[in-house]
Amino acid sequence: MAILMSASLAPGLYIVAGPIGNLSDLSPHGAQILREADVVAVEDTRVSAKLLRHAGSDRPMVPYHDHSDERVRARLIERMAGEAVALLSDAGTPLISDPGYKLVRDARAAGRAITTAAGPCAAIAALTLSGLPSDRFLFMGFLPNKAKARGDALAEIAGVRATLIFYESGPRCAAALGDMARALGERPAALCREISKAHEDVLTGTLGDLAAACAEKEPRGEIVLIVGPPGEKPPADADEVEAALIAALARLPASQAASEVARTLGADRKALYARAMALKGKA
Repeated sequence: MAILMSASLAPGLYIVAGPIGNLSDLSPHGAQILREADVVAVEDTRVSAKLLRHAGSDRPMVPYHDHSDERVRARLIERMAGEAVALLSDAGTPLISDPGYKLVRDARAAGRAITTAAGPCAAIAALTLSGLPSDRFLFMGFLPNKAKARGDALAEIAGVRATLIFYESGPRCAAALGDMARALGERPAALCREISKAHEDVLTGTLGDLAAACAEKEPRGEIVLIVGPPGEKPPADADEVEAALIAALARLPASQAASEVARTLGADRKALYARAMALKGKA
């Protein structure tokens, strides 16, 4: 079968960020790609058909989603040798909590050209709406379904000094927020719902406040949870500093041991060095 190349787009993979709510969020660049690509790989043809109509595109769609096997991916990569293949998720930027990264990874390994039409991302949009620190953040996607696995995942990041971003569904919100309050403490948080849609809503409070609100009334729509970073640690007490210094001296010279403990516990380095020398003298 002969391969027909797009009149305007060079062969390769085009990652297109779609709207997260309002269809007008689609960029002109993204709309152009959707009109000119030879084929559009989509999560759900029913969802994407509406966006393609909005963009004025009549290009054929092929399903590419979580359950697509390697043969589907291989065929798309083969087509990229002579055709422009657009990748479109149901909402927002592809590869963010969807299976697109494998397609990009294998396309790059095959030497295909790859470009992106940047645009909306629910995680970043929610972060800007939350009013919580945005200088350092960690995107966690969806937490595990089961309570034990969810608790383990939260325990791993409890000490991370950054704002945390989660995707969640309405029916799981109360349980997830309750687990967050137990694992992370009563941090400030925001529940951002239906971003860029007619009923966009942001609820703020502590994790416990939001858990209680969701238990009383289950939120609906697409949800992003933003959790503020942990508060400042209380200063280490003298016994803790002494124990850390003794442990460090077992591995390091006095100067390096004092610097390490000062950095990790926030203690005075000069005082630590003097104490380290005293301990060395007793040895």
